[in-house]
Amino acid sequence: MFRPLKKIFLTISFNISLFLMLMIGIQNSSNTKKVNLILSETISLPISFIIGVSFISGSLTGSLITTNFINQKQ
Repeated sequence: MFRPLKKIFLTISFNISLFLMLMIGIQNSSNTKKVNLILSETISLPISFIIGVSFISGSLTGSLITTNFINQKQ
């Protein structure tokens, strides 16, 4: 029971630390682009922020999908 909770905690804390390093790293970024969504566009965002958030969200999603909450017999 505690193993999935430990994995979730480690995954979330690792991705939060990556996000904080991303925020520090894009302080002087001047290249900006708009992201086209289905109905509208976003504001101009730094390219490194767009790529970094995409990587972090993929890492978080991939790690949480593999978490198995079913008790397995050993």
